[in-house]
Amino acid sequence: MANTFSAMKRARQEERRADVNRMRKSRLRHQMRAFRRLLEQKDAKGAENEIPKTFSMIDRAAKWGIIKKNTAARYKSRLTLRLKTLAAA
Repeated sequence: MANTFSAMKRARQEERRADVNRMRKSRLRHQMRAFRRLLEQKDAKGAENEIPKTFSMIDRAAKWGIIKKNTAARYKSRLTLRLKTLAAA
């Protein structure tokens, strides 16, 4: 347990930040899940419309430090590849 006033304040701030980070990570996962669902349903048109929103969410998560930059690049690369294979089929 925190003893000093500054340590108590820091604990409160960390608790709020953790809530915000949890919410942001959850939003990212929901967005990616929605995009993958469109890919699984073979809805190329819907996926094309959804990709900017998904990429924006991935980039923002990387900027906030929710995920690492390389992880964001990997997600975007794999989603793009899956969309291209769907569009080609």
